[in-house]
Amino acid sequence: MIRLLLLPACLFFTVIVMANTIVVKNIDELSTANKNAKPGDIIVLQNGEWNNVTISLNCSGTKEQPIIFKAQTAGKVLVTGNSKLKLGGHFITVDGLYFINGYAGSDPVINFRVDKNQLANNCRVTNCAISDFNNPKRMDENNWVVFYGKNNQLDHCSFADKKNMGVLLAVILDDDRSRLNFHTIEYNYFGKRIPLASNGGEIIRVGVAQHCQFSSSTIIKKNFFDQCDGETEIISIKSGHNLVQENIFKESQGSVVLRHGDSNMVVANYFIGNDKPGTGGVRVINKGQQVSANVFYKCRGADFRAPMAVMNGIPNSPAIRYVQVTDAQVVSNIFYECAPLSFCEGSDTERTLPPDKVDFAGNVFYNSRDSIIYRTSDDIGGFRFANNSVSQKVRQSLPNGFNKTSVATAKAHADAWYVHVNKLPSVEKTAYATTGANWYPKKATAKLIKPLPVNCKNAEEVYQQLKRKEPVIIQLTGKEYVLSAAFIISKPVQFTGNKNVPVSFTTENLLSAFIIAGNGNLSLQNLNINGAGVKAKNFISNDSSGSADHYNLSVKNCTIQNLDSKNGCENFYYACKYMIADSIIFRNNSFLNNNSNTVMMANERDNKGYYSAEKITVTENDFNKQNGTLINIYRGGNDESTMGPLFTFSNNTIRSSGSEIAGRSLISLYGVQHSFIEKNNFTDCNKGSVLIHFEDAVRAAHLFRHNTIKGSGGIITDKYVQPVNNSIQ
Repeated sequence: MIRLLLLPACLFFTVIVMANTIVVKNIDELSTANKNAKPGDIIVLQNGEWNNVTISLNCSGTKEQPIIFKAQTAGKVLVTGNSKLKLGGHFITVDGLYFINGYAGSDPVINFRVDKNQLANNCRVTNCAISDFNNPKRMDENNWVVFYGKNNQLDHCSFADKKNMGVLLAVILDDDRSRLNFHTIEYNYFGKRIPLASNGGEIIRVGVAQHCQFSSSTIIKKNFFDQCDGETEIISIKSGHNLVQENIFKESQGSVVLRHGDSNMVVANYFIGNDKPGTGGVRVINKGQQVSANVFYKCRGADFRAPMAVMNGIPNSPAIRYVQVTDAQVVSNIFYECAPLSFCEGSDTERTLPPDKVDFAGNVFYNSRDSIIYRTSDDIGGFRFANNSVSQKVRQSLPNGFNKTSVATAKAHADAWYVHVNKLPSVEKTAYATTGANWYPKKATAKLIKPLPVNCKNAEEVYQQLKRKEPVIIQLTGKEYVLSAAFIISKPVQFTGNKNVPVSFTTENLLSAFIIAGNGNLSLQNLNINGAGVKAKNFISNDSSGSADHYNLSVKNCTIQNLDSKNGCENFYYACKYMIADSIIFRNNSFLNNNSNTVMMANERDNKGYYSAEKITVTENDFNKQNGTLINIYRGGNDESTMGPLFTFSNNTIRSSGSEIAGRSLISLYGVQHSFIEKNNFTDCNKGSVLIHFEDAVRAAHLFRHNTIKGSGGIITDKYVQPVNNSIQ
């Protein structure tokens, strides 16, 4: 009997002893190690650059003895070029890889399947990072992480700077092998994602509309979302029975959106807006959702991005549209100095069903700055309000179930909001310490490289300076610059000169005199530009290849004159498709006697919500005798997932300007989400035609105020335009 008891222990010991540690130095050795791997084996990837590799792992370990593939030193195995990782086995762990300086094409960077027949189950990716691993072209879509199979885990990984189209992390439910999956996504750091200027900029999506009636049971827990501004949905839930718990969302312009699927839970998360515009919280759609014990701190989003938005539904809605909110619980949440919540959000001629059977109870509102704590767009009779506490300074008349009290001293609630709000610094500090790869810097600061000032007396000298890697300030000391090719701007470059001394530009029949490439930042300052010799179609444009990297343009304190479409120069600035600018700024310039269009940003005609720049600012300029379109900005389609573009046109003087083309507006804004047109003076502009044309397919906000208009064309507005104190003669 004693011999029989000893036998299992001996066998277990034998298995442990037989496990191997194998060092591999290239993809062939790694593939062999995968093929021969046994439970408990540790395969060590040698430090260095692994370029243009597909790491495909389909071996099988056990729960007690997973097969581990790990970097020799975490963060020192650099996976570069056209590379990707595929997992299609059982009980595999991948540890310490760094995806950088590359892209994965149409494939995911990390895929929990090798092919449609080999899905990962009980596999784990940990302590890895993906940084700026983007397809070169913005519109070439892919995901960074895709989950298939069941019981897989992603933890302590870092992700930053996804710029091309596509959700960063997607959970796929396309058949029973991946449904009711119990995946775990925890302790990860999701770093900055700048606005995508399109739908598809989510960080995490669980399911898709077509599979939304299936349960996923995915857990998203204790992650840190830091400045995730890709679009209005940070986490998009499109399936049932998922848990979003104890995450931190810091200064992120979006929300956790329960878009499709029922019985999801959003519990004990921190939404730290810090007064950043567009910072949201949770948006509720569908049945049986629970939002409880969350803290919303200085979240300033509105409408879809409100700290809490409870949507209207569509009668007899298919599951893939807007199912009415019913049987929801919004309980025990804290809203501290937040913008108003939005009840019955999205109410329109289609979304006519207000929420029903919504328990809104035990929530605490502390607000010393806003007069109201919620807005409603429809009947709120389906809300059951109870035991909600509101600070005295809120002037809104509230229904039963809201009690105005001195929250700071009310014992029943003061401890809750006081403790939670005042421990935010320690919560954030802990999150930085415990999330993401332990070797990856979460607060990496770019090295500030001081621009090199140089003098250039001709175009050849400019070309040479643009070849440098470091930023430059180019002083134009010559009188004429003859361009045989465009000046390509792929770094911060400032051109400056003496505004009292005209500088002539002469070009051949080029696309543009200046082309701003990805990561380019072009600044023109204190220049007096004579464009009579410009035959390029555009004086300035972005790169037409559609780079995933953003760019910026600034023109300040310049005089631009004598550009002429008869010579070939049709536009001063032209935005080519599929590339996005963070900012376009024209300030304190004089545009004189130009027979060309000025700002043309109307090339995104796919009608999918795409647009060319996040922020466009035109202020304190003098436009005199501009023969052409002054501003044309287009954002088409019905997509509601973005905040931009934001257009500011203020304190400008526009005289004797207009288009010779019949019916062409001087300023045309189609689908611009926010505009501020104020304190401008228009005189003798676009007579007999349209001065400014506002047109919108989705909700927008246009403030048109304190403008003076004399002897000029008319204004075409829609219901989203707020005219205030304009003088029209």
